[in-house]
Amino acid sequence: MMGPPDGPTNENAFIWQRRIYYDDTDAGGVVYHSNYLTLMEQARTEWLRHLGYEQRVLIEEDTLFAVTHIDVRFLAPARLDDMVDVTVQRPITVRPVRLILHQTIQRPNGEKILIDATVQIACISTSFRPKKIPKPMLERMQPWI
Repeated sequence: MMGPPDGPTNENAFIWQRRIYYDDTDAGGVVYHSNYLTLMEQARTEWLRHLGYEQRVLIEEDTLFAVTHIDVRFLAPARLDDMVDVTVQRPITVRPVRLILHQTIQRPNGEKILIDATVQIACISTSFRPKKIPKPMLERMQPWI
């Protein structure tokens, strides 16, 4: 566990800013569709880090998170060299072993939403069995719930 959370947030979302690189794009210079999922995964990792949890430490503590369902709406493309804000919004649902999060990828300052997604995540052990989300983690999420 790390220190208290600090970083890029507003009252409703964790915001992780990222530039679009050549390897994110297809031959047309737009982000390849599956790479949006990678960007959202990276933002969730940074959100957990913001809450004080690093993936490496969680693994050592027998805690993993696995996406079990994702619903993505592709609204507009991001292109090579664009800056985008990848967000993790307040959880829609918090259950003992499951979170449902809303995520977006948008132009900076909320200018235009490019990707709108709902992501269901299960907490599991390193043996891939369902596991309750650790209480301290849920407590750190409280301001967000």
